[in-house]
Amino acid sequence: MTTERSPIITPSAQQSRLLRDTLGQFATGVTVITTQDSEGQPAGMTVNSFNSVSLDPALVLWSIDKQSLGYEAFTTREHFAVHVLRADQQHVSNLFAGRGADKFGQVHWFEGPNGIPRLDECAAYFHCRRVQCIEGGDHTILLGEVLEFASPGGEPLLFHRGRYRALAGD
Repeated sequence: MTTERSPIITPSAQQSRLLRDTLGQFATGVTVITTQDSEGQPAGMTVNSFNSVSLDPALVLWSIDKQSLGYEAFTTREHFAVHVLRADQQHVSNLFAGRGADKFGQVHWFEGPNGIPRLDECAAYFHCRRVQCIEGGDHTILLGEVLEFASPGGEPLLFHRGRYRALAGD
């Protein structure tokens, strides 16, 4: 039996969009990561690179583009919070993915441990201490130790092939 195979492609600058589209075949959850900037103001951004690393010790990671507006805040501040968004929080994802808006003026939040902004009503929450920044091409990978967490629950917001998605029924 003969099966058709996809061609193997070696990444190059000209093929970055094709690589991005191919990476988009991997469905991810959607999170908002928050911290404080150097002046104590809340900072946050939408991230889909969040992942677990270890249960003992409890470690998670995510990556940030070196050109991101919040790069300095996230790579220099000791603490950050990860908020796993619910399926009905697409507007929160869009808000924190954008630039220039008063993001925290448009959502319900409160000050969590270490002054880190904590968003209300997310599917899960992790308060972390940054333990390492790892250089990774045009991104920096942030490794965080989970200090506390909560799981209020709800269906997660998913992202696949450039669009928000819902879980399939049981």
